[in-house]
Amino acid sequence: MLKTKSAGAIVLNRENQVLVVNQNGNSWSLPKGHIDPNETAIEACKREVFEESGISDLMFIKDLGKYKRHRIALSGGDDKSELKIIYMFLFKTEDKNLNPIDTSIRTAVWIEPDKVSELLTHKKDKKFFEKYRHYIIKRKKYDEEV
Repeated sequence: MLKTKSAGAIVLNRENQVLVVNQNGNSWSLPKGHIDPNETAIEACKREVFEESGISDLMFIKDLGKYKRHRIALSGGDDKSELKIIYMFLFKTEDKNLNPIDTSIRTAVWIEPDKVSELLTHKKDKKFFEKYRHYIIKRKKYDEEV
């Protein structure tokens, strides 16, 4: 089995909405992707958020740790040939406009925190987000840390 490292983010806008992206028209996730050689996890995360949403103005809030999951198969289930270790970060942004650069991203949207888990495709992505959802919902002011 191939083991890969990816990095991604929970990105919040001024209205405390969460950025979610649709890849290939069949998979919803938080923005994330592979860490390139000679790239740190946080550098990869910022690059992936930009490629998948067009957002470059990111303000770091905190490191959210990591989790493991298998790649999503074309059928929607787990592709056991690849195990991903996903490093996650929390950011806020002033940007509201979404304009994906990556052509595999069909749509990027802002979603209320209590609706994100319903939309995410992979059960482990849902589980990871749920771990932080209540903190995000409690975050009343844009400048408040989670």
